[in-house]
This record gives sequence, structure tokens and C-alpha cells, in this order.
Amino acid sequence: MSIMKLLQQAQGGQGISQLAQQFGLDPSTAEKLTQMLAPAIGSAAKQRAQEGEATKVLESFRGESQANLFDNPAEAASAGGQAQGMDFLQKILGGQEEAQGLAQEAAGRAGVDSSTVSQFLPALAAMVQGGMQKNMPDTAIDGMESSLSGGSESGGGLMGMVGGLLGGNKGGDSGGGLGPLMQMLDADGDGSPLDDILGRFMKR
Repeated sequence: MSIMKLLQQAQGGQGISQLAQQFGLDPSTAEKLTQMLAPAIGSAAKQRAQEGEATKVLESFRGESQANLFDNPAEAASAGGQAQGMDFLQKILGGQEEAQGLAQEAAGRAGVDSSTVSQFLPALAAMVQGGMQKNMPDTAIDGMESSLSGGSESGGGLMGMVGGLLGGNKGGDSGGGLGPLMQMLDADGDGSPLDDILGRFMKR
């Protein structure tokens, strides 16, 4: 299941429209923004994991209280929810400036005020965190981190394992234990028009 499909299941399929209400967006516009931003969030997190920062990505999904951000769009849209979502975006994109750049690009393509999307994006990211937590509780994250620590950072260790998973190995998780994470971060054919320029919004 991709992040986009995950978000479309929130609140019985009403989660995105409920989040839209918090920012005065019509549901169709919010859906259009989500179709751009959700896969882009997944792609950025995958790139960070592939670059050897899988533990950092996993830690951003830790904390079972986060699940409420998925179940309650109003909480994701709150000041606290947006702050948490922005913290996640800064981890995977490299900074607040990069997150704002991604929001502005999406706003321009959707024809929406950029200040609104600058609030919608971190709220959406908070919902993503909550949804990931519901599918990967802390015990599952513990297991994946344990798998990561079992190898070295080179060769057949962390980078080799994560690189193999991201290389399209659909036959399983190669014993690495990161299968659930990579399946959730996989765009799964959803795609995003922002994917081709995502590198512009990631600090290296």
C-alpha cells in the first residue's frame, strides 16, 4: 500500500476532505494537492533511507500517540500537528526552506494560495506519520532497527540491504526486515508530477 492509498483510507475515505475543511480548501483541490504531495513525501523518505538514513526515517514514525494524527484530521491541522509534520518534513527534505519550496511548487501547479499550502503540507505530513505508525507500531520499528544494526554500513550491510529493497525486489525483504517500511514508502505506480524535480527541494 502506498502513502496515497493509505491517506485515501483515513476516516472511511473522508480524511483528506476533512483535512481540506480545516484550511478552507474544496475537496477536489485538496485531493489534487495530496496526489502531488503524498507520493513526493514517500519518495523523499525513500531517498533518505537509500542514502543510509533509514534509522532516522524509522524514528520519525515512532510514538504510538501519533496514530491519532491519522484518525483525527483536525488534530493534524492543529498548531501542534503542523509543528510535528514540519519536523518530519525537515528530516526528510533537509530543512524548513526546502519544505516551503515544495509547498510553493505544489501551490503553483494546483492554482492555490501558497500560504494555504504551506499549512496544508505539514498537516498532511502529520497524517502520513500517524498512518505509518498505525501500520508499523513501535514494536515493528524496533525489529527493523535491530535488523539495521546487525550489519555494517557498507557492502552487504545497511546500504546493500536498503539498496536492494529500493531496487524493486518484490520477492520479499531479503531478510533485512525493512519490507513493511519500503512497501509503505513505495509510490506503487501512483506517481507525482513533483517526483522529477524533487531533488530541487532536498538538501544534501
